[in-house]
Amino acid sequence: MSSVEEFRTEVRGWLRANLTGEFASLRGRGGPGREHEAFAERLAWERHMAAEGWTCVGWPKEYGGRGATLEQQVAFHEEYALADAPARVNHIGEQLLGPTLIAFGTSEQCERFLPRIVAVEELWCQGYSEPDAGSDLANVRTRAELDGEEWAVTGQKIWTSLAHESDWCFVVARTESGSSRHQGLSYLLVPLDQPGVEVRPITQLTGTCEFNEVFFDGARTPASHIVGAPGEGWKVAMATLGFERGVSTLGQQVGFRRELEAVIELAKRNGAAEDPLIRDRIAQAWIGLEIIRANALRMLDGVAAGAPGPEASIGKIFWATWHRELGELAMDVCGADGMLASGEPYDLDDFQRLFLFSRSDTIYAGSNEIQRNIIAERVLGLPKEVRP
Repeated sequence: MSSVEEFRTEVRGWLRANLTGEFASLRGRGGPGREHEAFAERLAWERHMAAEGWTCVGWPKEYGGRGATLEQQVAFHEEYALADAPARVNHIGEQLLGPTLIAFGTSEQCERFLPRIVAVEELWCQGYSEPDAGSDLANVRTRAELDGEEWAVTGQKIWTSLAHESDWCFVVARTESGSSRHQGLSYLLVPLDQPGVEVRPITQLTGTCEFNEVFFDGARTPASHIVGAPGEGWKVAMATLGFERGVSTLGQQVGFRRELEAVIELAKRNGAAEDPLIRDRIAQAWIGLEIIRANALRMLDGVAAGAPGPEASIGKIFWATWHRELGELAMDVCGADGMLASGEPYDLDDFQRLFLFSRSDTIYAGSNEIQRNIIAERVLGLPKEVRP
């Protein structure tokens, strides 16, 4: 048995043995559009994982991880999804900030923050998007000024996932007066539990509030809490985005397959599968799912080389569009019943939530339009988009 197969067997056995008792009811809980579900219980589950050494498995051992190979990490995320284990609450800290600190942080930063991420003692959110800097992230207006031994941060962030549950935020802010676009930005680590920070949850189409606005009004953080040199924030931020499209996408694909199978079962039960157009769309969805997996595996070659290549942008466009179309297919399979909430005041079933939340897939983590620009300009070398 290869080391990957042994590791996969170990992960599968541990999940089978531990998703029991108080944690058994957490199967399938949480995830996009459902982050409000059993949050405290999922946090307890993840701290149990940490105590057993099953968080940050891909991190080097010297930083508290298991030093798992890329293939072993893929096996972990696939087995976690196949077990229908609850959605992770520490994803942003473990998959985004941690690898960024390992690559760019100082030894003091790594000693301060990484052990608490491994232990799930501090939760993180991502302070990138702003009202005027969403898809055009380089238009950041949040500013930070060095005031003695501290940065003073003022501005607004939006679409900040789970900020209302987080302890810290990594913030891209403009630290050089008069700078514009990609220049003069810095990557700061800012505590949220302090005067000068206000978090306002945003109610979504699903009726839930996992996204937030975050307002900074002179919020403080030590001068040492800058990752990379001042003005290097764009480079660090882009590296974080690269880590975001890493090996965990293979687990995401398992979840997509489960959703498609549920749509197929519903079509069989209510007779929608007798419609040849519905059958054709189901077939196309199945083919698309196989393409998503092929794209994800191809992207891993770039991850192994240090950072995802253009395959990451191609894969993002494809899976986001596919998932949105799956939500539309689910509603057509539901028929007229899909327009009715199952209870008061706004109790959605899984198919309705899939349809509504998947509208955001083509926007977050880099909108489809921006991904197409990246592919056109940086990969194909086409002329840049005309800007005013």
